[in-house]
Amino acid sequence: MNKVYYLSSCTTCKRIMSELPLEGFEKQDIKTTAITESQIDDMKALAGSYEALFSRVAMKYRSMGLNEMELNEADYRQYILQEYTFLKRPVFLIDGAIFIGNSKKNVAAIKAAFGVA
Repeated sequence: MNKVYYLSSCTTCKRIMSELPLEGFEKQDIKTTAITESQIDDMKALAGSYEALFSRVAMKYRSMGLNEMELNEADYRQYILQEYTFLKRPVFLIDGAIFIGNSKKNVAAIKAAFGVA
């Protein structure tokens, strides 16, 4: 299954998605349709850790004092499930591979998976 987890209010997500042929992709706006436990567990299985899915640039990361805490895998999972802003986005699942975030390198890898220059 090919899927993208994104935030509809995120201009970066919208820009990346607009550059890709997403016909046939399942799209999940994580603000309106919360990530389920099985979805985050499936993402973790592909990513290798919950930490890889966790966004440290989310505004709540500092406001909740998480930057001053030592978080473990269970904490990362809990915070992502509790607050959608903690998912590093967008997350693309393409033919059994996972692509997390909006770094230039990751966006290039996503485009390569689509065969888009």
